[in-house]
Amino acid sequence: MFEALTEKLQHAFRSLSSRGKLTPRDVRDGLKEVRLALLEADVHYQVVKDFINQVQNEALGEEILQGLNPTQQIVKIVHEHLVRLLGEEAVPLDFAATPPTVIILAGLQGSGKTTTAGKLAVYLKRKGDRPLLCATDVYRPAAIEQLRQVAQQAEVEVFAMGENDPVDIARAAVNHAQSANQDPVIIDTAGRLHLDEAMMAEIEQIEDSFQETETLLVLDAMTGQDAINIAEEFGQRLTLDGLILTKLDGDARGGAALSARAVTGAPIKFVGVGEKLDALDVFHPDRMAQRILGMGDVLTLVEKAQEAIDLEEAQQLQEKLVSAQFDLDDFRKHLRRVRGMGSLEQIVKMIPGIGQMPGLSEADFDESELDIVEAVINSMTPDERGNPRLLNGSRKRRVARGSGTSVQDVNIVLKQYRQLAELMQTMAQGKSVQIGGLRLGGR
Repeated sequence: MFEALTEKLQHAFRSLSSRGKLTPRDVRDGLKEVRLALLEADVHYQVVKDFINQVQNEALGEEILQGLNPTQQIVKIVHEHLVRLLGEEAVPLDFAATPPTVIILAGLQGSGKTTTAGKLAVYLKRKGDRPLLCATDVYRPAAIEQLRQVAQQAEVEVFAMGENDPVDIARAAVNHAQSANQDPVIIDTAGRLHLDEAMMAEIEQIEDSFQETETLLVLDAMTGQDAINIAEEFGQRLTLDGLILTKLDGDARGGAALSARAVTGAPIKFVGVGEKLDALDVFHPDRMAQRILGMGDVLTLVEKAQEAIDLEEAQQLQEKLVSAQFDLDDFRKHLRRVRGMGSLEQIVKMIPGIGQMPGLSEADFDESELDIVEAVINSMTPDERGNPRLLNGSRKRRVARGSGTSVQDVNIVLKQYRQLAELMQTMAQGKSVQIGGLRLGGR
């Protein structure tokens, strides 16, 4: 996400930094590039106009232009205004004082509401809640069955009443949740066209059926400018408490994310960043601004690592590393933990500086290479995984046949294992290591 925008913004800043001292004209020319980059990223034109005016007024201050590094100051100003544009800080779900909380998911057909309902259920389960999914889409063929399949993956219950009135279904679901001590109720509404008066009236009735709701508009980020028009239409009919942007991982422009908050006044609460049910992230404006500017996102990376890594296992791994007992079983576990954090491309791009290295492309994040590593290790016997020195020529040929790879692939996996083991052992013992121009570890 934001790849095209990030690249163009970085080009604009590089152009400014190459000039050393900046004149007011240099700043205006540089911000023209920023303006064009935002417009090409599908950011709403009025949002772009206001944003550039605010940044320019601040960037043309005398203390900026006369400072030691004016370009860095301008980047800082752009970052601060991006954070404001995106909403300052993360906004949590607003739970009702008396459970169950009623969460209504609204949106167009195809925006990803049903999958988002499952993702939200998975997210809330991790927080210790007992969510109930409610099926009120009685119009689309197999919609209820689709929600049941999503719920099965999420391991939560679905409340359905066939093709009854959606308002009655929603009320009955809340009554069921009260008696079953379930909270919250996530209502998956029928996808509707924002100009469809009957369907809009129906979702208004669902919202009006409850004293208090958390109404979230699910927007497909890839619809670009039209996402803003959709949000405005829904905002006029419903009390929008927040937005969920889906398919953000498939949108290299990101204009909807930058425009939605400013145009609707509703905070972005979550973003969908993949197809799996755990691919729903809390929206942090400051972290998103850093990623847009190519600064990485270390805090999200740390959180993903904490979710994927068991502390007790990590301690055992540390002890094995120090005592040089790190074997191929441990290597396999380590790879699985890394993959549990998300795609390689997502992980690398959260590391400041690395994600925007020149020449870095999708080809550098080939997930199939990890599949080969795991297949090779899986084809070994427990003794071989515990003691890789046993792998002589004939054993390597057997492993290659069993994993559908070549002896060369087996040798590459063993080399990668040895390099990682040596690197991690060095760091576990408190010593620093040099990787390119970066020094890691050390006490």
